[in-house]
Amino acid sequence: MVPGEGRLVEREAKRARGAVAALFFANGALYANVVPRLPDIKGSLDLSNTAFGAAIGAYGLGALVLGLLGGVLVRRFGSRRVAWLSTVAIACNVVLIGLAPSWLALACVLAVAGGLDAFADIGANAHGLRVERLYGRSILNSLHGVWSIGAVAGGVMGSAAAGLGIDVAVHLAIAAALFAGFAAVVSRFLLPGPDAVAPPAARRGLRLVGYGVLAFGLIAAMAQIMEEATATWGSVYLRGELGAAAAVGGLGFIALQSTQTVGRLLGDRVVTRFGDRAVARAGALLAGVAMTVALLVPGVAVTIVAFGLVGAGIGTLIPAGLRGADALLPNGMGLMLVGTVLRLAMVVAPPLIGVVADAESLRVALLVIPCAALVVLLLSPALSDAAR
Repeated sequence: MVPGEGRLVEREAKRARGAVAALFFANGALYANVVPRLPDIKGSLDLSNTAFGAAIGAYGLGALVLGLLGGVLVRRFGSRRVAWLSTVAIACNVVLIGLAPSWLALACVLAVAGGLDAFADIGANAHGLRVERLYGRSILNSLHGVWSIGAVAGGVMGSAAAGLGIDVAVHLAIAAALFAGFAAVVSRFLLPGPDAVAPPAARRGLRLVGYGVLAFGLIAAMAQIMEEATATWGSVYLRGELGAAAAVGGLGFIALQSTQTVGRLLGDRVVTRFGDRAVARAGALLAGVAMTVALLVPGVAVTIVAFGLVGAGIGTLIPAGLRGADALLPNGMGLMLVGTVLRLAMVVAPPLIGVVADAESLRVALLVIPCAALVVLLLSPALSDAAR
């Protein structure tokens, strides 16, 4: 490659990295705008905890069923188109969440939202990996950190809108228009042309493949359950059972996403120094103990702090599960299986929490967080203990 051509490729890679990071940001911010408004949506439709949990579970069901088409779409249309068009589609769907007139409509819209999120996830990650190959070094962790920053920004927007008493439909329409336009503008800086096929990874560590992939999937799923429990039920718990003000209700989710972002941005250094196993154990212990204390000694401030510590603890768990699965089953097979386990967790966990909340209380139902942390501790021996 001549020097001039190399500089051209470098500039193209930098522009594409910025553009795909912007899509990660938009994807994180869009649904995060909805989270602080969930109590308002639940109240306007007069839903029980069980009904509300079932509607939220439809999101995971849509991601599980429709998400199986994501790879087909990327192969057919390319990661560039799927990444930005699915982001625009998510924005349109967010508007419908605010306009849902009944439980059935809300569940259907959330099911579609889950599928669209799976498409955006596959498209953006595929394009991010394409850019990463141009760089010749890892950049995907930082892209996921940008997603977390977007989620924090979206949570702040939603909490502010709730505190100001802005109508849910109006708020979500404004957010949707903002991020849809944002995605359309940055799309022109994504890499042009078809996606190149990534070279196959070397096969290694194939002993106990079935156990290993299941263990890695469950570790990642437990992290997802801890995050989703906060995202879906955190503001409901703070406002409904602890009496927090509307503007404060979303702070638990914001705290979790903020500390999770820091964990993702710093996690590579820590894992490099101590290995996945030690970091996962420390993170699970931190999350489990913090949430147990908050549930035993309930209070708004202590609960928000606990949610923040949960975020810090789970920051590296999903990457650790993905890394381990890819080492056992390369070429995307391990990642696909871990993703399937994650989506199954999203289907089962929200309605289960709702059922327990109606039968006992939401405070009892949130014991799912320390229980999930305990599962991670038990499965952590499957992770690598080697410093990298």
